[in-house]
Amino acid sequence: MKDKKVLFIGLVWPEPTSSAAGFRMMQLIETFITRSYRITFASAAAKSPYSAPLTALGVEEQSIILNDSSFDQFILELQPDIVVFDRFMVEEQYGWRIAQQCPNTLRVLDTEDLHFLRQARQACVKNKEEFSFQELFTDTAKREIASILRCDLSLIISESEMKILTEVFRISPDILYYLPFLENEITANEINQWKSFPERKHLLFIGNFIHEPNWHTVQYLKTQIWPLLRKLLPKVELHIYGAYATQKVLQLNNPKENFYVKGRAESARLTMENYRVLVAPIQFGAGVKGKFIDAMQTGTPSVTTTIGAEAMKGNFAWNGFIEDDPEVFSRKAFELYENETIWKTAQEHGIRIINERYEKRKYQADFMTNLSLLKVQIDKHRQQNFISQILLHHSMQSTKYMSLWIEEKNK
Repeated sequence: MKDKKVLFIGLVWPEPTSSAAGFRMMQLIETFITRSYRITFASAAAKSPYSAPLTALGVEEQSIILNDSSFDQFILELQPDIVVFDRFMVEEQYGWRIAQQCPNTLRVLDTEDLHFLRQARQACVKNKEEFSFQELFTDTAKREIASILRCDLSLIISESEMKILTEVFRISPDILYYLPFLENEITANEINQWKSFPERKHLLFIGNFIHEPNWHTVQYLKTQIWPLLRKLLPKVELHIYGAYATQKVLQLNNPKENFYVKGRAESARLTMENYRVLVAPIQFGAGVKGKFIDAMQTGTPSVTTTIGAEAMKGNFAWNGFIEDDPEVFSRKAFELYENETIWKTAQEHGIRIINERYEKRKYQADFMTNLSLLKVQIDKHRQQNFISQILLHHSMQSTKYMSLWIEEKNK
């Protein structure tokens, strides 16, 4: 029996300690490992000191070059059963080459979050406008949705985004697959090891600063929330963590105000377990937020906004409070910080959300079965998604010809 092969093509090499996107990618890789796939991870990006040691997991690593036909030879020799693109920009670069060289390979897009949704919300916040679905019809949306339509299957991390794609853009559910974060169950044994309410102190925020919503949240915390919250909790400190903090982030550090910028946390969860409350007044974004998964996994209640908690809790109570008004937000953070009964109840809500909505055994087997069935029925599936073939037709391939032109120019 021949090896089942999957190729991941990364926008970057996964950094699970730097971002939720890196963490998500490692969960997908682990899912294929459990099904004994031979896994290759390829990227045109340079590695960083924080890139995950993939070879230690038995994953083969391959450096590739953008806009270069050497990729065609690589893919032709590898002949993967499945290719997973890490975000739509990667599919734009390599999707047509895969379709050309390996027409029977299943093409799967991991969206991470809907970029066009995040950008539209960001523009509305910047322009102080109310968000409406009319704001979604942008050039980024055209690119991202074209990528979704070209692929055999797209992985969507948020139920809200599934709804937008099927109801606003009328995309067939047959080419979309809801796959949230894939988490370990929180067991009684783990709960017993968590630090107690009196053992924890201070507030924190955490988020990768390459991601614009996190930088904006820190500015909002500094100017809108912390002045109110500091009056309520004068002896408490707020600690800001995040990978890739630039000078503009670091200069917000102000010990006189008990506002500390700490920079990168080597492990989000090991850091978070020492704090009493996570405060994250997120104003725009998309997908689901890894920081709240980390908080629930470490028994750390949180206060966030409607956007922050979007699509995460289902019908369950939040592990803390969801508030959009700065004054109410601050008051609820104060309550959560000071009241052990409220804090413990919030902690229990987080346990339920993880175990009921994100526990990986609920999803992994069904997902892999779905991929196997899709592989067997690929011709029929593609006939039903004929738009995919239209978009792969040469007359639609501006990205392909731009790439070939760049390659010639580089010679």
